[in-house]
Order: sequence, then structure tokens, then C-alpha cells
Amino acid sequence: MSTAPQAASILTEHAWLWVPVVLFAALAQTVRNSAQRSLTQELGTLSATLVRFLYGLPFAAIWLWLLYVLPSQTPSTPHMSGAYFGWIALGAFFQVAATAALLLAMKERNFAVAITLSKTEVLQVALFGAIFLHELPTPWALFAMVLATVGVFLLSLPPRGQLFSLSAWFSKSAMYGVICGACFAIATIGFRGAAIELNAETPWLSGAWGVLFAQAMQTIGLGAWVQFKTERGLAPLFRAWKISMIAGSMGAAASLAWFTAYAMQSAASVRTLGMVEVVFSYIVSRKFFSESFSRPEKIGISLVLVGLVLICSLGS
Repeated sequence: MSTAPQAASILTEHAWLWVPVVLFAALAQTVRNSAQRSLTQELGTLSATLVRFLYGLPFAAIWLWLLYVLPSQTPSTPHMSGAYFGWIALGAFFQVAATAALLLAMKERNFAVAITLSKTEVLQVALFGAIFLHELPTPWALFAMVLATVGVFLLSLPPRGQLFSLSAWFSKSAMYGVICGACFAIATIGFRGAAIELNAETPWLSGAWGVLFAQAMQTIGLGAWVQFKTERGLAPLFRAWKISMIAGSMGAAASLAWFTAYAMQSAASVRTLGMVEVVFSYIVSRKFFSESFSRPEKIGISLVLVGLVLICSLGS
């Protein structure tokens, strides 16, 4: 698969717009995660995961349709090569694979360790981006990524008993955590590569087409699995349509924003700023339960915020 000649030449007029787009994506994803959590016990984890694709697909289609009918001058349909669909398929597959790795980690005792190690996603995005897309972060941007990653580590460290246990850090659960982060990283590279390959007139069109094709692939693939490999099949998803609509619409909104940002900025910078979602979720959770922050948690949030400010200032 090949990308367009120069990623940096794409949509340079949107140099700063990617920041609010990513912030919106992180916020919408936080809402989607909250809705999906309430569905997990009722539907099961795989079916709750499918909700974001199945119910999100119509919203993605409507958004794409609006992008063509609202402007006074109808934009042209971008050329879609085999390489483009290859990048989309790569991203769609590894996004589902990352979820599967997380599900496997949930069955292990050291799930907290797995979650912590999965946060290496951003650094793996930078590595894979350099290898496959030739997007090399500047030293300062890499420093910002490391800062934010260390901050997230502090926010998601396992309990003290596991923290100092070598068996926990080298367990099967830990392996699943690293695999989860790697799969999410490769998925991000796939979606970024697709945006570069498509080279659409606007980042909005790039994001809309990308989400439409990716969620269609994921709906068909994961939907077939749920229908034929689970006891209840797809029927429970349609009975829980009210909360599923919320999860699907917010999931589509988040995905559209992520894909649009991938058309504006490097994958590593987008995913680094996307770590603000962890801060959003953490603060909401702590404030909801009226619990005070510990010193490591305060340091972790501070490091994440410093890293995010740096990545916004420096880009890639």
C-alpha cells in the first residue's frame, strides 16, 4: 500500500483546526463510553461493542449526504484506489482486534496492568507512523508524547500489590495490554494512511468517507460474528435501541472527528492530544463520587496537560 506523495501538503490551511476537532472527538467518545458501559451487562461485551458500529453507520451516512447537499457548490467525489480501501480495511480490522485483546485481558487477574500497558498506544503510533507513513515527530513533539504517556500511566497504575509484582508485569494480561495498544496504534496508522491516500477536497469529506467504509466493514464482520457465534445473536441489540442510539450517534460523532483530524495532522499528534479523554473521564468519575485526588493522580493529570499543551504548540 502506498500513500500520497507528501502528507504535509494535505490541507495546510487547517493547521490549527485539528485541535478543537480532536477535543470534540475525545468528549464525544467519553459520552459514548458511558452509554456503552450501561449496555455491557445487558448485551455482553461483543454486542455492546457492535452497537457503536451498527447504530453509528446511519449517522455517518447522513453526515456524508449533508456534506454533498448543503454546500452551494457540490464537491467532487474523491478517487478511491485499492490502496485506500486497503488502509481502511487495515484500520477497521485492527480496531476490532484491539477490542478483542482488551476482552481477553478482562478475563485475567491482572487487568489493571493490561490497561496501564495499553496506554503505550501513543508511543507505538509514533513508531508505526515513522515506519509506514514516514512521519517523524520532532524531538519536542516526542518529548510531549512521553510526558503525556507517563501522566496516563500514573492515572492508570494497578493496585500496590500488582505494582511491585514482576509476575503481574510479565503476565499474560500484560501481554494482552501491549497487544491492545499495538492494535489501536496500527488502526490509527491505517486510518491516517487512508486519509492521505484519499486526498479529498476537505478533511470533512475525508473523515465522512473513511468512517462510512470502516464502520460498514466492522458492522458486517462483527455483526456476522455476534449473530452466528453468540447464543442470542443480534436480537437483543434491537430491543435496546434507545440507549444504543445514544451510543451509536456519539460513537459516529467521535469517529467522524477522529477521521477528520487524521486528514489534518499526523497520527501521533492526534492520538497524543486525544489522551485528554482520559483526563475528562477521570475528572468526571472522581467528581461524581466526590473523592479527592491523590498526589500521584495530581502529578499524572499535570503531566498529561503539559504534554497536551506542548503537542498543540508544536504539532508534529
